[in-house]
Amino acid sequence: MASWLDQAVFYEIYPQSFRDTNGDGIGDFAGIIEKLPYLKELGVNALWLNPCFDSSFYDAGYDVRDYYSTAPRYGSNEDLCRLFAEAHSLGFHVLLDLVPGHTAVDHPWFRASSRDERNEFTDRYIWRGGSPWGPQYDGVAAFLCGMAERPGAYAVNCFASQPALNYGFGTVTEPWQFAADSPEAERTRLAMVEVMDFWLGLGCDGFRVDMAGSLVKADPDRRYTIALWRKIRAHLDESWPEAALVSEWGAPAQALEAGFHMDFLLHTGVSHYMDLFRTAPYFAGGGELREFVDYYNAAYAATGGHGLICLPSGNHDMVRMRETLDPEQMKTAFAFLLTMPGCPFLYYGDEIGMRYVHGLKSKEGGYHRTGSRTPMQWSRGVNAAFSSAAPDKLYLPVDPDPDRPDAQSQQHDPDSLWRMVQALLRFRREHHALRSGAAFRFLTDGSGYPLAYERSGGGERLAVALNPSARDAGFEHPALSPEHGLLLGHNGAAVAGQGKLTLPPNSFAVWAIE
Repeated sequence: MASWLDQAVFYEIYPQSFRDTNGDGIGDFAGIIEKLPYLKELGVNALWLNPCFDSSFYDAGYDVRDYYSTAPRYGSNEDLCRLFAEAHSLGFHVLLDLVPGHTAVDHPWFRASSRDERNEFTDRYIWRGGSPWGPQYDGVAAFLCGMAERPGAYAVNCFASQPALNYGFGTVTEPWQFAADSPEAERTRLAMVEVMDFWLGLGCDGFRVDMAGSLVKADPDRRYTIALWRKIRAHLDESWPEAALVSEWGAPAQALEAGFHMDFLLHTGVSHYMDLFRTAPYFAGGGELREFVDYYNAAYAATGGHGLICLPSGNHDMVRMRETLDPEQMKTAFAFLLTMPGCPFLYYGDEIGMRYVHGLKSKEGGYHRTGSRTPMQWSRGVNAAFSSAAPDKLYLPVDPDPDRPDAQSQQHDPDSLWRMVQALLRFRREHHALRSGAAFRFLTDGSGYPLAYERSGGGERLAVALNPSARDAGFEHPALSPEHGLLLGHNGAAVAGQGKLTLPPNSFAVWAIE
């Protein structure tokens, strides 16, 4: 485990929407550098940059055209290296978004692979031989044709513009398929390791890996995909021992076995992450968390302390938290996110309660996700101080609501969501029991309110109770006493007597266990 992860708190930046410094309407590396002091003041200490490699931008950078060059709209390789250096000088670590499963259709590898004569890239992608029209196969989203002179069809992972790289098949049933341990599949893996080595050598601190569990096809139990990543992790442990690997996998037991340091509980699959803040959200006072608690307990036990399970406030692929929670409810939600195990991940703008903007046309493959990718709202100034460009030149329009939240106003308001997030991050830093790898156990089963759990580490034990409902809730715990009181409380949470806690609506409390 990279040592710095134990105290890391990540902030996810969608580069094109964060801060534009050259007036072209698109965010850039210089804008991120400019706002590092803001992030330092908030209390985060690590960054995850969404894709910033050269791209065709059919899918907002998740269709890479050149793994070794940055997209010019953000700046040069040198500018990104300056961002690494400036971030490190302030105590930040920086993860890049790595997309290993597919490229853009106009990546030089795919152009060469599309030719109707053999070359070193012929087998870099998955091609079905014979007729371009035919059945689909396990683990492949679709086969498409019309982009190449060679016969057959190419596999895609998502959009038509994203041909799937060839890491082989767990089960080979057709003559055009390569085994997961074939030389052809191995060459693809080594090519991606070279990309990782390149950016680690320039100063990045690791990678968030897109669709990490999908590389080997026809691999239902992910056995071959796990073996692939274990090889990569062994190389990193030898060459870059402090480099971090974070997976978009959504199955922590598999991802951590594969060698990732962290896996997200995601909005897809059976993690019940959506029960927290979005679908019948517990933190809006509706629903219950029994299924989430059961799933989390099983996932936590399966990891065996060998990695971290991470809960994001949101990300670029889902509707913002503010869509279903008001700012006061978000305070309680952040109390949960910032006292749970694993490294917290804050999506840019969630610290001020940025809204999901409805009615936007799809931008660069965003579709329904576009409303969660609008410009960061820095102040009440023109374009929310995101850019000096004319409004019609912005990457996406700024939230048009005249009451939209902004960072500057909330920094000056002691009761704001921003101030609460800052206070919670400070509290997290001050307590060993709240570090990423500190021990954890639920004290309630999630079937009602409050939700309570215990954290322990570094010689201290803390208990946390949260009541996001609209009703008073009580909780009993032997460590509660009027003499010792609470280490942290909100909205009137108070010790009601020996062993008793009163939690008014939308409140939370943290206390020490002797």
